[in-house]
Amino acid sequence: MPAPREFVVEADGGSRGNPGPAGYGAVVLDPVTGETLAEAAEYIGVATNNVAEYKGLVAGLRAAHALDPEALVRVRMDSKLVVEQMSGRWKIKHPDMKPLAAEAARVFPRSQVTYEWIPRERNKHADRLANEAMDAGKKGKQWEPSRSMAALDARDAGAARVVGDAAAGAAKARAALGRPSAGASATAAAGSVGTLEATERPVVAAEPTAGAAEPVAGAAGVGWAAPDLGVPATFVLLRHGETVLTPEKRFSGSGGSDPVLSAVGRRQAEAVAASLAARGTIQHIVSSPLRRCRETADMVAAKLGLDVTLEEGLRETDFGAWEGLTFAEVRERYPDDLDAWLASPRAVPTGGGESFATVARRVAATRDKLLSRHQGRTVLLVTHVTPVKTLVRLALGAPPESLFRMELSAASLSAVAYYADGNASLRLMNDTSHLR
Repeated sequence: MPAPREFVVEADGGSRGNPGPAGYGAVVLDPVTGETLAEAAEYIGVATNNVAEYKGLVAGLRAAHALDPEALVRVRMDSKLVVEQMSGRWKIKHPDMKPLAAEAARVFPRSQVTYEWIPRERNKHADRLANEAMDAGKKGKQWEPSRSMAALDARDAGAARVVGDAAAGAAKARAALGRPSAGASATAAAGSVGTLEATERPVVAAEPTAGAAEPVAGAAGVGWAAPDLGVPATFVLLRHGETVLTPEKRFSGSGGSDPVLSAVGRRQAEAVAASLAARGTIQHIVSSPLRRCRETADMVAAKLGLDVTLEEGLRETDFGAWEGLTFAEVRERYPDDLDAWLASPRAVPTGGGESFATVARRVAATRDKLLSRHQGRTVLLVTHVTPVKTLVRLALGAPPESLFRMELSAASLSAVAYYADGNASLRLMNDTSHLR
């Protein structure tokens, strides 16, 4: 029987006057990737802060229930009152809140929901949604999801919100273990945008990017002594060699022509095969089923004397109607769809492709499956731009927009080590020294 899905619900409510014009906001997050799965917000007229907070809780739980009624839900709110009352530690005395608390308790069985208090600064997404709802109410309107900027406005809170890979609290875990934070040997050119074969996209406006873990008081004094966590599983991430679409900077995903390697791409594959053979550390090879990856993997496997296992979860994003087009052509033909895609990881390309949020869930599930099979081993994953960037992003606990801020060249190598305590360490990024 598969394990139940897990969600994080963050909710908030506010009143401008207490009582006064009020609204609530709630967001459902994927606990593996930190991606936003659903948002809810509403202007509720004149009410108190506490009533608005409870209504936000109810809306968040209902949104999670709509996604999966069997899920386990962790509610995070900055209202101590609501958290303590719903946890059963404080009595509910106010007549306006009793029916709302009862309503919240009916959405999921009690055994499926836990509550956690968080500081206000770590609840920015839900807070932004509540304020958007109140702003709309002031204009005599209701909140519209298509106009929401809450997810973008709250990106500075990303470090505190990420609840999966390299999650908030990872630094605390390292401090408790008595070892330093994992480092990264990154050689990528910062600020360059690369998605699939397209690398000409405009850089997202520079804003502070969130880190993966909370600051830890006293962590600087931690020594080097640590328990033996064993040999980490290491994924060496190889982007396939060039195809004819690569130098033309065209979108090339799972839904296109499935091109083979070009003559340049074959030479790149030979070079990386020779480099990996000289290092002598690869123990297994796993490849995306798309032809450009299979060809690259087969050339490396022949040099190393290993077999290749195909893994569907490592395939590239499906770019729908954008397949084979340049970024400029997509901008000309589908400007609104492109703007939405650049603004949200949940947006899909024209024609029903995959969103980055969908790809992140697929890649994370594939990573976990491969880690369970190859504990303590060094595995070469031959894949594409988005899966490589996603694995790096998840290891760092970086926000989704970081995908647009990484350079990843054809036939480049990156590496991530995964430890027994659940933490990940980026060891290498976009290494192309074997091609020079």
